[in-house]
Amino acid sequence: MGCSYSLCYDADVRRVLVLNATYEPLNVCSSRRALVLLLKRKAEAIDLSERLCRSEHECHRVPHVIKLREYVHVPRGPARRISRRAVFARDRFRCQYCGADKRLTVDHVLPRSKGGTDTWENVVASCAPCNLKKGDRTPAGADMRLARPPRAPDPTCFVYMYVDDIHDSWLPYLEPATAAG
Repeated sequence: MGCSYSLCYDADVRRVLVLNATYEPLNVCSSRRALVLLLKRKAEAIDLSERLCRSEHECHRVPHVIKLREYVHVPRGPARRISRRAVFARDRFRCQYCGADKRLTVDHVLPRSKGGTDTWENVVASCAPCNLKKGDRTPAGADMRLARPPRAPDPTCFVYMYVDDIHDSWLPYLEPATAAG
């Protein structure tokens, strides 16, 4: 009587890494969305899990990684939207002054009161105590140092935005971009 979607529903909470046609990480989607892209032949499976998604007539292995068949243009640099979560992901959810991973805020390296703007090169993740200590000064004026200069994020940043745990099968596609940054 109808389809058996119990395993497919369970798989829907799993996340799948989506690669551009050039193998560049684009984002993360649900297993269900990944299966739809595979069935529509808009993507191909790169790494499959042992988990199964069954319907009345078919059975499919749930992918860990898929690659789009056609290249998708992705805006870079300033064209990428800045959000708190994107800044935190770019900075790997760590304060750029002390390395803490709790009570994160966004800090303007050059304060807005001194002409600082909302650009990738002027915002960093900062824990609340470091942000309070820095106040309305530059890092040098507060005798603080940044772990690294802020810059527009690489594509892996947007993968880290959507997941807490990175599956081992994703690492070959994320590590080259991470090593370059």
